Amino acid sequence: MAVQRLDRGDLWKNKARVLQLQLRQRFRVAVDRHRPSVLADRYFSSSVQRWLRRFRDFRRDSLPSSSSFYCKKVSKDFDVEVDSAIFRMLQAVAVPLIGNVCHVFMNGLNRVQVYGLEKLHDALLNRPKNKPLITVSNHVASVDDPLVIASLLPPRVLLDAQNLRWTLCASDRCFSNPVTSAFFRSVKVLPVSRGDGIYQMGMDMAISKLNTGGWVHIFPEGSRSRDGGKTVRSSKRGVGRLVLDADSTPIVLPFVHTGMQDVMPIGANFPRIGKTVTVLIGDPIIFDDLLNSEEATEASRGKLYDAVASRIGHQLQNLKVKVDKLALEQSIRLENHNKDGAERAANILHQVDLDPFGLGSYEYIRYESLVEETRMKLNDMSPEEATADGYTRMGYSCEGGIGSRIRSYMDPTELMGFAARGLLMNCGSKEKYSDTSDIRPLKTWKQYLEANMLKQWNTC
Repeated sequence: MAVQRLDRGDLWKNKARVLQLQLRQRFRVAVDRHRPSVLADRYFSSSVQRWLRRFRDFRRDSLPSSSSFYCKKVSKDFDVEVDSAIFRMLQAVAVPLIGNVCHVFMNGLNRVQVYGLEKLHDALLNRPKNKPLITVSNHVASVDDPLVIASLLPPRVLLDAQNLRWTLCASDRCFSNPVTSAFFRSVKVLPVSRGDGIYQMGMDMAISKLNTGGWVHIFPEGSRSRDGGKTVRSSKRGVGRLVLDADSTPIVLPFVHTGMQDVMPIGANFPRIGKTVTVLIGDPIIFDDLLNSEEATEASRGKLYDAVASRIGHQLQNLKVKVDKLALEQSIRLENHNKDGAERAANILHQVDLDPFGLGSYEYIRYESLVEETRMKLNDMSPEEATADGYTRMGYSCEGGIGSRIRSYMDPTELMGFAARGLLMNCGSKEKYSDTSDIRPLKTWKQYLEANMLKQWNTC
């Protein structure tokens, strides 16, 4: 039995060897008895290699690669699993709270000058239902969003978290750990990865928000300004994909701001107060000529993305020139206003009747002339002579006149201020002070009366 089994084994081996030789001669393919597969391209015949090349070319042309551009549609429920009920509850609390705090900070502790605000409110509140909105702006400081966005919206709009903006942020900055990821997701921030292209998940999520009629804010420059907001760089083609790949063409509203470089300078950890920010909101950007032209039907998708991004960047650069001019005019106007205020204060002091205080009488004029004469004499004297008691008394004492006596208790500038306050109180204010000792000029009058009038009264 064992001999028969060995003979049968040898017989099957011989048959396999004969079959191997036949296949080699027929297809010129080397058959490996350990790996009986025919996957190596170099052993195929010329006809098989030709069909294999055709199949590879077809696969390369039909499927998009990282270097080609195409229209990638995104469904409305693309991120329905990511946008859970828990995060919607957090957004309903965090977005209104942080938005109103930023609104108070910008409009209360700083000064915001806005031009064209009605354009933003009209696009935000009066656009058709399910019409998407994209706002684009220059990027100067790390807190442009939410500070600038919150300063442009009234508090009642900031309370509606569902209709407020979505924005994009680099994952290496805002989503570096679970804590920051949860926080930024609760304030409606979407993650994008630098260098992953325009077809990454973060861009798809932004398009899904647009497809539901939402509002997305984006910085087309891609990162913060390198020169402190002096110029606006060219826009990236990612904003072109947001415009073209949405189900319906969104409203694109540009605005440019200046002054945030003072609120949050480079390297600062906390924003500053007492600064002025100027914002200019432009008209919505129209793309009908690009999308409906004959060239658009023949142009590649990448060129369309670049054309849309170029138009947005050009509009932002024009607005940047205008907002810098407006900020300069505003600073000049404010400086002139401060000068006018100083002049008005000086006019009020000139209108005060100084005779009751002895400042307009002959003694006051004589006193001023004596002070000037004493100064001239002191300049001609030696330090020892100048410090003599006689000259000091001669120069700074003047007998007679109520003005000279009051000056021993208060400075002339304080007396002038007291006179101006008395004029304003007599003209417009009817308030009664319960404790007159708190007013410093009244203390001066009290000291004068106690030193002079009361002594004469007691001697009588």
